[in-house]
Amino acid sequence: MRPAFANVRFEWESAAARIAAAPAADRRALEAGVQRTVTELRRRLGGPFDISELIDLWAEGTDWVLERAVDAAPGHPRAWDQETVAGAAFWRYARGASDFAGGRRQGVE
Repeated sequence: MRPAFANVRFEWESAAARIAAAPAADRRALEAGVQRTVTELRRRLGGPFDISELIDLWAEGTDWVLERAVDAAPGHPRAWDQETVAGAAFWRYARGASDFAGGRRQGVE
C-alpha cells in the first residue's frame, strides 16, 4: 500500500530541515550525500515522473542511500544518516514531479 503524500512529505521536509540546521561541516557532507542520491533518483526514475512514482520508490526502501552517503563523505560518519539524506533528497527531487505544486500535489485535495 502506497503511503499518503502528506505523510512522506512530512518525513521529507523534516529531513531537509535537519540538514539546514546542521553545523556547516556536517551540512556540506550531508548535502554531498543528498546530491549523490538525487543523481541516483534521476537514474532510477528516468524522464518525467509524478509524485506517486517517487512515493512508490520511497516505499520500496532506501537502504541503497547509505552507500551514496558513505561514498560522498567517506571520512564523515555524521553524514551517513540514511534517513536524513534520503528524505532530503526525495524532497528535493519531488520538486521536479509533473504534479508537484509547491508542496502539494496538483489535482489532489
